[in-house]
Amino acid sequence: MVLVMRIDKYLKVSRIIKRRTVANGACDAEHVSVNGRPVKASYDVKENDIVEITFGQRTLVIKVLDVREHALKSDASSMYEVIEQKNS
Repeated sequence: MVLVMRIDKYLKVSRIIKRRTVANGACDAEHVSVNGRPVKASYDVKENDIVEITFGQRTLVIKVLDVREHALKSDASSMYEVIEQKNS
């Protein structure tokens, strides 16, 4: 069974972004793209998606390894793999 989850919730559960409302805003401002396309907060992210998040001058590119409803702080980083970090 392939699990899917809204991108805003995924960013919060994986602790890439601390609050879901902030993740929502990032999506609305087109700071989040999946597989090269800007996405809305309601986009269903799945395993192996490549997610690019821009935080001001910093860009984080990750590969989704796991989608789950809950993760402990210590397990959150195992949900993704950092592919690239760019500072512009």
